[in-house]
Amino acid sequence: MTTTTPLLLITADPSHPLAHLALRYARTYLANTDTNNNDTNNNNETDSSDNSDNNENVPAPLHVFFYADAANTANRLRWQSADQMNITQEWQKLAAQYQLTLPVCVSTALSRGISDSENSTRHQLDSENLAAGFKLVGLSELAMMMQGNCRLLQL
Repeated sequence: MTTTTPLLLITADPSHPLAHLALRYARTYLANTDTNNNDTNNNNETDSSDNSDNNENVPAPLHVFFYADAANTANRLRWQSADQMNITQEWQKLAAQYQLTLPVCVSTALSRGISDSENSTRHQLDSENLAAGFKLVGLSELAMMMQGNCRLLQL
């Protein structure tokens, strides 16, 4: 059985409701994946005689890619009022909890004033402001994620 890997392509600005929906989807998917993996591990401990079917029940990993206005999510200087959820921090927590990579399109990030130290040096910018846990990457990274059996969800 072939597993379909979900790819969450986030294009909405962090203030848009779709950006919050993307975060909720990722949380739910990862929590369900974690629960299913724990159930599979518990089953393996009690019955290790046949593991061939267990691999079919393991959910595919979640891939995430921030593109266009969603690059603003990776700005560590983005201020959020106390009565609103800080979506940048929530993605950072989720990434830390599930060892999730948070790739951001480098060209859309730079065009929105978001840079890491390497690109700041290369483009002679004053400083960097990429939030911890996020990584600037080229579109080839997105293309690689789309290879194989991928289910693309754009929000």
